[in-house]
Amino acid sequence: MRATPLTVTVLAAALALTACDGGGATNGKGGDTACAIGGVAVQIGTASVAPAAGDTGEVPVSITNQSAPCTLDDFAGVALDADGTKVSVPVLKGATAQKVKLAKGDSASFTISYVRGTAGDATGLAAKTVEVGLPGAKDVKSFPWTYGPVAGKGGPEHPDASVSAFQQSGD
Repeated sequence: MRATPLTVTVLAAALALTACDGGGATNGKGGDTACAIGGVAVQIGTASVAPAAGDTGEVPVSITNQSAPCTLDDFAGVALDADGTKVSVPVLKGATAQKVKLAKGDSASFTISYVRGTAGDATGLAAKTVEVGLPGAKDVKSFPWTYGPVAGKGGPEHPDASVSAFQQSGD
């Protein structure tokens, strides 16, 4: 009968090991490990700033993997914050998400497009910061928004802005 407690112990250990996810979040699409803000470098590049109200500007955002291989499998989550009023930026209409796998050192990018608003316009958003989150991950990284007010589509809760799909960068 001594074999029974040993068998139960081995079985319990095996079940515990199979419950582990290797320390990374999975994005639910094929078991790939989702990239996390803590494992990548996020940079806002040189923007094509909208010079006047009604003009369109583009802000490139690059992601460089600094750790174990991971996958970007959906759109980035982007929010604009105007002194505590946080508004999500929608995905570019008609855009299709790209599944981008990043080995250590690999990069991907996406673009935030926006229409510049008029300072003091109640329908626009006087954004002070932009938050970037990665698909399948919870954490975000904040950056100053220095590109002027963002026009609204009927109000500040609907910014005239959009997020493009991830594109592989480099080689």
